[in-house]
Amino acid sequence: MIVILASRSPRRRRLLSRILAGRRFRVFPSDVPECRRPNETARAFVRRMAAAKAVSAWQRHHDRIKGHAVIIGADTVICDRGLVIGRPRSARHARRILGRLSGRRHDVVTGICLYRTSDGHKFVASVTSRVWMKKLSAATIRGYVASGEPLDKAGAYGIQGEGRRLISKYRGSYSNIVGLPSTAVRALLRAAR
Repeated sequence: MIVILASRSPRRRRLLSRILAGRRFRVFPSDVPECRRPNETARAFVRRMAAAKAVSAWQRHHDRIKGHAVIIGADTVICDRGLVIGRPRSARHARRILGRLSGRRHDVVTGICLYRTSDGHKFVASVTSRVWMKKLSAATIRGYVASGEPLDKAGAYGIQGEGRRLISKYRGSYSNIVGLPSTAVRALLRAAR
């Protein structure tokens, strides 16, 4: 079975490489606008986006895929008291996001979809982890944002990088917080065989 990742994220590539124990996979990014519908929950949004990304990769690259394949789409957001937060639009926006999350807990929600090309079946799941952020000073936020690390990450931080210093604790899947929940992906791969 050919495994394809529908993502440009280097973090998801590293995580998938670990999940597949070094087995090769291909990367065919999708271009799907990440637009949340009115009143759509974080869980519903990431599940819909993950499926849309997997299907989009198939539609754009099906002529390059020979044989039985599964395409993995994923999407991650932060949920803070009902507000769904994706990637920051700018450094200023990143500072606002981190100021909001400072000293509080929030949820990290990832949707995953494995699209089986042989029959078009979608295997969809979502995983939620909880994160407690330290109380951050304005100088800490400015310094972290100036590093550039938070600008391509949901919630404007990366727990796997320098952003780990902003976190006091977490509960749930660490790989989910990074962007691809390992246990859930393994289960979906077993189901999709």
